[in-house]
This record gives sequence, C-alpha cells and structure tokens, in this order.
Amino acid sequence: MPFPVRLAGCAALLVAMGGTACAPIKSHQGYVIDKELVDSVQPGVDTRESVMQTLGRPTLTSQFNQGEWYYVSRDSRNFGYSDPKVRDQTTIRVRFDANGNVASVEKMGKELIASVDPYGKKTPTLGRKRSFFSDLFGNIGTVGAPGTGGGGPPGGSGQ
Repeated sequence: MPFPVRLAGCAALLVAMGGTACAPIKSHQGYVIDKELVDSVQPGVDTRESVMQTLGRPTLTSQFNQGEWYYVSRDSRNFGYSDPKVRDQTTIRVRFDANGNVASVEKMGKELIASVDPYGKKTPTLGRKRSFFSDLFGNIGTVGAPGTGGGGPPGGSGQ
C-alpha cells in the first residue's frame, strides 16, 4: 500500500476510536421504580408485610427505629473515566406507625442529595500534633519505666 493510503486509514481508525471514547456512559443504581406498584401502597391500609410483598426489600431502613423504609433509585452519566454525575434521583420514603401500618408514602427528588467535599488529604483530629521525629524516637526511655505498665520480670508480678 502506498504511504498516503496507510496514513489515511490510520487517521480514520483514530477518529473512530476517539469518537467512541467520548460517548456518554449511562447507569442506573438502586431500586427500579414501578409507578403503579408505588401508588398501590396506601396509608392506613398496608402493613410492613404487604409493603415487602409489593415493593420488595427496601434499599435502606431507619437506623434508630424500624419506622421508615427508603427505596432509592438513581440515574447517572459520565464520559470516559470522569466521575459520574447524577441526572435524576428518586427516593421513596415509607413511614410506619407503632403497629406496623403504613403512616405515609413520600417521594423526594435529587434536590436532597448532599454534596460532601473532603477536607484536603488529611482528616483533622483532636489531640497532640506529633512530628515525624517524635513518632520515631518518642518511646525511648519509656519502655519499662515505673507507672507505664511495661517491664518487670518475665512471667508475672515480680514477687
């Protein structure tokens, strides 16, 4: 093959590969919402068991009591290796009364998503700030010192 034909073929291959690399990746996470099933759950009529049979196991439950079940559905999208961006999120919260009957069913959107930004590369903690050398040489002289609980004869109380 002549050189220009090979060059044109390589260029066409690179353009085709580059075009597919920029295609968006769509993903779905969590509960698949069926509007008719969600609308069939009625406050005052349904119980925990009937909600479990209708909607299935919840995505998560309340941590402090068994009064709330959450069904979370999220659609996201990203390009290549970038972080996924949430396009749509629906959370269905089913609240139960003390007897286990449905008290309310609420739908919430993506406006309630919390954005958490990490604080640098270190987690701030309370306590002493020690340098590298104090970590390295800080125990010199403390091993076996009175009141530190270390040292003493092997095998017991020393008596």
